[in-house]
Amino acid sequence: MTLQAVLAANRFGLGARPGEITDIGRDPREWLMRQVERDVAVPQVIRALPSSAQAFEAYRELQEMRREARAEPASDNKERDPVANVRQKLAPLYLDQVAARYQVAVASTDPFRERLVHFWSNHFAVSADKALVAGLAGTLENEAIRPHLSGSFAELLLAAESHPAMILYLDNQGSIGPNSMLAQRASRRARKAERKLDINENLAREILELHTLGVNGGYTQADVTSFARVLTGWSVGGSRGPLAEGKPGVFEFRENMHEPGAQTVVGKRYSESGGAQAKAVLNDLARHPATANHVATKLVRHFVADEPPLAAVDHVAKVFRDTNGDLPSVHRAVIELPQAWEAAPRKFKTPHEFVISSFRALDFVPDKPLQIAAPFQLLGQRPYTPGSPAGWPDTAAQWDGPDALLKRIEWATQLSDRLRSRAKPLDIAAQSLGEALNERTRTAISRAASAAQGTTLLLASPEFMRR
Repeated sequence: MTLQAVLAANRFGLGARPGEITDIGRDPREWLMRQVERDVAVPQVIRALPSSAQAFEAYRELQEMRREARAEPASDNKERDPVANVRQKLAPLYLDQVAARYQVAVASTDPFRERLVHFWSNHFAVSADKALVAGLAGTLENEAIRPHLSGSFAELLLAAESHPAMILYLDNQGSIGPNSMLAQRASRRARKAERKLDINENLAREILELHTLGVNGGYTQADVTSFARVLTGWSVGGSRGPLAEGKPGVFEFRENMHEPGAQTVVGKRYSESGGAQAKAVLNDLARHPATANHVATKLVRHFVADEPPLAAVDHVAKVFRDTNGDLPSVHRAVIELPQAWEAAPRKFKTPHEFVISSFRALDFVPDKPLQIAAPFQLLGQRPYTPGSPAGWPDTAAQWDGPDALLKRIEWATQLSDRLRSRAKPLDIAAQSLGEALNERTRTAISRAASAAQGTTLLLASPEFMRR
């Protein structure tokens, strides 16, 4: 078991499963390359989940039931609002998405590819904390991210921004051009009580700031406003009233909401009409040098160090530019970084990474969706619920506080007690950490009072907490 095989399994992968380090063999780079150079079918457990259209339809039905319940007079024998907590009613959809995600992660024989799925899902973050997105957060990952890892960043960007979860999370379904046909009709009606029809800048701002150019990427507030006008009409089918057309829960371009005319975004004038205008802007943003640098910085931060080495960022950014954002090439460039193969572990695992790697080391995942989700919530990283569109933090400073470490140890203790009849702790340590296992940790495990205690010591060790 070479140290580089250990690094491939733990730094690039999701933590070594029993036998994985041996299977990687003497060419860990080739093992990683194989995972990004071919198309991989979406796992069956993922394909069996309800689609975004089905999840949206469930939300819409609940909302309709809620409106009907509120319209009816209350009585002593009747609950006033039987579906008041829509998020709670959608919880089974959410939990099934979470369970499938982590069942796949724990069992995956392509863990580097699976880590990339999680990375890009966090890059294009949405949150199930918003009731409208509660049943959709996992569908963005499964429908927009997974099928596009072997294509270009431009294709991935278009798929993510046009996904119903993204549009609804950032409220673009209600963004209306002030000179659009819909706004003009409303103006002619001149009802003062009606809300003003106008653009919503959320989606435009997050695309520029988080998904492409980056906060220092050279765009201005004027660019945000112009881009928001370009994105008017990007909506979701199945709304009520005059916006009821389109298949529920599927991307719908609404021409009557779109702001007509040319717009200038980041120094370029776009005169395309209709939905083609936004696609042209996204295509250019995907190939912008600032986007290459922003994406490269995030990838190097994720795989190398919290403070990304400039030379590593420059290399990945150059490959991004030279290949027009070809994702397999960009991912290969990360594998090629000498800084990514340095022995010293620089990255502290997030709760997401810690739980997955623990389950993989122990070859275990709970049976029930609620039990799968529970440790992530306990450790402060409930799946698909980042605190903002920026996604979950990717640096140690956000996750290594004393209270957070104590919770990890408590959970590791509970897990070890539950699985005490499994393999011997030193065998688990050898399978998961190989040559990276510190002699001090090995000695502590060997002197543990019980198998459960030895497993806890392994999971709580500095080597296991880092990658």
